[in-house]
Amino acid sequence: MAVSVRMDPLLEKELALAAKRQGITKSQFIIEAVERALGRKDPAALYHKVMEESARYRVGEEVPDDALSPIKAALRQRLRAQHAQQQDDYAAYLAERETKAQRGDA
Repeated sequence: MAVSVRMDPLLEKELALAAKRQGITKSQFIIEAVERALGRKDPAALYHKVMEESARYRVGEEVPDDALSPIKAALRQRLRAQHAQQQDDYAAYLAERETKAQRGDA
């Protein structure tokens, strides 16, 4: 369904620039804005869903560390350490959010 909207020329220029920065059309930009305003697209909910799904993801162990070059083995260890830290940070965030929700601070 087509909808026509009148807007200030300056606002339309801002709309065009914002849409161009995102690489989408003005119509797509407006549709996404309306979906967010109506609660159909919640970036925070999407972020939490992705984080919860990634928390269950485990890296495969196809090649043992000793079979890798020293540089690749060191990189793998560093990535594992970063991943573990991110998991710990996210678990702490979820615990804090749950505590706030129970107290009614949210």
